[in-house]
This record gives sequence, structure tokens and C-alpha cells, in this order.
Amino acid sequence: MANDDAARLETLLGYWIEHNREHAPEFREWANKVSVFGEVGEDLRLAAAEMDKAGDCLSRALAKLGGREA
Repeated sequence: MANDDAARLETLLGYWIEHNREHAPEFREWANKVSVFGEVGEDLRLAAAEMDKAGDCLSRALAKLGGREA
């Protein structure tokens, strides 16, 4: 991978990590608001958990590139 590709990927990973950190709590908030819809809230909670998992994977990838996350 070229140095400019690695630098671009580090930037993208940082953006994606932050994006997930912002949206997972929103999913949880809405899950609580729509609890009257039963399974909808559970799906939102599951989506938030998957966002957390994705963020962990992205953080590990960034750390392997020498970035700041781990």
C-alpha cells in the first residue's frame, strides 16, 4: 500500500470510528422511545451493539496501521 493510501485509510478509519460512536447512542435512545413497538426497539438495540463491535474492529485496524486507537 502506498503511503498516501495508508494516510487516507487512517483518516477514513478515524472518521468511521467517530461516526459509529455518535450513532450507537442515538440507536439506544430511540430503542427506549419506541419500546411500545416491541421488536423495533430490540432491533435498534442490536444495531447499536453491532455498531460497537464494528467500532472495535475499526479501532484495531487503525492501531495496526500505527494510528491512535487500540
